[in-house]
Amino acid sequence: MAGEGQPVLALRGVSKRFGAVQALTDIELEVYAGEVLALVGDNGAGKSTLVKAIAGVNQPDEGVIEWHGRPVAVHRPQDAQHLGIATVYQDLALCDNLDVVGNLFLGRELKRFGVLDEVAMEQRSRTLLDTLSIKIPSVRIPIASLSGGQRQVVAIARSLIGSPKVVVLDEPTAALGVEQTAQVLDLVERLSGQGLGVILISHNMADVMAVADRIAVLRLGRNNGVFDRRSTNQEQIISAITGATDNAVTRRQARGTEGTR
Repeated sequence: MAGEGQPVLALRGVSKRFGAVQALTDIELEVYAGEVLALVGDNGAGKSTLVKAIAGVNQPDEGVIEWHGRPVAVHRPQDAQHLGIATVYQDLALCDNLDVVGNLFLGRELKRFGVLDEVAMEQRSRTLLDTLSIKIPSVRIPIASLSGGQRQVVAIARSLIGSPKVVVLDEPTAALGVEQTAQVLDLVERLSGQGLGVILISHNMADVMAVADRIAVLRLGRNNGVFDRRSTNQEQIISAITGATDNAVTRRQARGTEGTR
C-alpha cells in the first residue's frame, strides 16, 4: 500500500535560493511505488522549483535526494532519467511534424544495422499504448492532428519508454476539456496501478481529489501539510494552500516577509 515501506524517492531538508529569493526551505517529500502524490500550492509556492530539483534542472543548495533510501546526486536531467525519474512538462515538447511513433522514440530511436528500425519502434509503440489503454486512431498519425487530450497522453506515454519508477506530471490537464481531462486522469490511475510513483502537480482541486492518494501542500517555499485524500476534504486542502491553516514555521516566515515590505 502507498505510504508503507521505503519510499522510492525522498527529499530530505531540501532548500534552494535564487539570489535574494529563498524559493525552497527544508522541504521534506516522500513518493511511494503505486501511489499518486499530488503537489499543490498557490503561484510562487515553490512547486516548479521543487520539480526542477527532482528532474535535475536545478540543484538544491542544501538537503539530500534519496532513491530507494540511498542519497543520490542529481546534477543533470540525464542523472534523473538514469535513476528512473521521468518528467512531463506542461508544454509537452512534442514535434507536430512527426507521427506518434516518431514522438515516442524521439532521441531514443531504435536502430538495426545502423538504420532506424521503424518496424520495431511501431510494434513497441502499439504495445505501449495498448498496455496503457490509450486510444489513438493510428500510431502513424501526425501529432498535429490529435486532440489536446491525445497529445497529453502521448507525451506521458513517451516518458515511459525508459521504464521509469517515478513519473512527474506538471499540470497535465491544463487547458483540457472535460472529456480530455477524464482521459488523462484515467491514465494517471493506470500508471499508479502498474506500480509507478506519480507526482501530480495541479491547480485543479477536482482532479487532485479524484486521483490522488496523498496531497502535499507547499506554501511560501515550505511544507504546509501532507494529507491523506481519503480522510480530508477540498476545503482543508484549500485552507492549507491559502494559509488559513499555516504551520508555525510558515507563519513565522510570512511575518518576516511582511516586516520587510
